[in-house]
Amino acid sequence: MNLLSILLQAGAPGAAGGNYSMLIMMALVFVVMYFFMIRPQSKRQKEIKKQREAMKQGDSVVTSGGIYGKVKDIKETTVTIEIADKVLIKVDKNSVFATADDAHTEAK
Repeated sequence: MNLLSILLQAGAPGAAGGNYSMLIMMALVFVVMYFFMIRPQSKRQKEIKKQREAMKQGDSVVTSGGIYGKVKDIKETTVTIEIADKVLIKVDKNSVFATADDAHTEAK
């Protein structure tokens, strides 16, 4: 907050300077939000997408609903998972994670 108050004081002498300081402050807020919130989230989503593309038969996975199993078949948009002896379920590919840590990260 000290940086923002300094920027506001620097632009205070004229009416036009006040407008510029407000624009600078808004730009700084956007830059901070980008580097601390948007960028890390998009990087994590790219990692999860890469893991889903690398998924193959026999991999242990967990669904977004918390069901653990092994991949039996992979289609374009769905994955068939074996959750018990000869018990197969078909789920959307976007709800399957390679590990439990990935599921918890995306849920946040």
